[in-house]
Amino acid sequence: MSTTLTRSGKDITGAEPESSTNSAADGSPEPVIRASALQLDGRRGRIFGPVDLDIAPGSLTLVTGRSGSGKTSLLLTLVGRLRPNRGSDLTVLGRRLPARAAGVQRRSAAVGVHGLDDLDEEVTVAATIREREAWLAPWYRIVRTPDQSRVDEVCAGVFGRNPTPGARQLVHELDEAANLQLRLALALLGDPLLVVVDDIDALHDTESRRLVWESLRALTRRGVTVVAAAATAGELSRLGWDTLPNHVPLPGR
Repeated sequence: MSTTLTRSGKDITGAEPESSTNSAADGSPEPVIRASALQLDGRRGRIFGPVDLDIAPGSLTLVTGRSGSGKTSLLLTLVGRLRPNRGSDLTVLGRRLPARAAGVQRRSAAVGVHGLDDLDEEVTVAATIREREAWLAPWYRIVRTPDQSRVDEVCAGVFGRNPTPGARQLVHELDEAANLQLRLALALLGDPLLVVVDDIDALHDTESRRLVWESLRALTRRGVTVVAAAATAGELSRLGWDTLPNHVPLPGR
């Protein structure tokens, strides 16, 4: 079974990613993600696919499917962390995968994936930000623990008008929405052009999910392409947005 993404609604404009400097024959920017017959098999058989995708820069796309449908694996394949089957045709950020996976990994980020970007809950928000900034900095640069103004600066693009975490606040003191928003803010320190976000409906209350959805929409306004995964798309119609995300349903296995 093939799942084809059709782009709905108006374009979301913002800073143009480097992958969109080339234009199609009609003058429109090249897709950030283009896939044909994309599929992945594991030891027990098919994980997902075949899937066809055509995702424009600065767009928000929702992948849905029940547990076991391969949502997480699809997201990790799109950012070059998993290798698709032979015969899959996948280009991300102008790079063919899996041959140029390293380049895609440098310009993309995966957030909310269990075991990949989990935070140490016994350290402060400031220490968490310092660790990420030190990882990204050249080896010779001294990276100091940020003060509250730096924490606010790092988090502002994700938290918007909502309060940012306190610099001395422990990670385990954050509510579940703020925890995921902090992980988004940390991912943005690497200046990614593409961000994938897994398992949004693991957030237990509706308000938490609404805050995260608004954060993701804010990223698209900055030109970041976002692909998120959830079990269903049911609550999106209640957000009051004039344009809903693109939707890619995956069949269950």
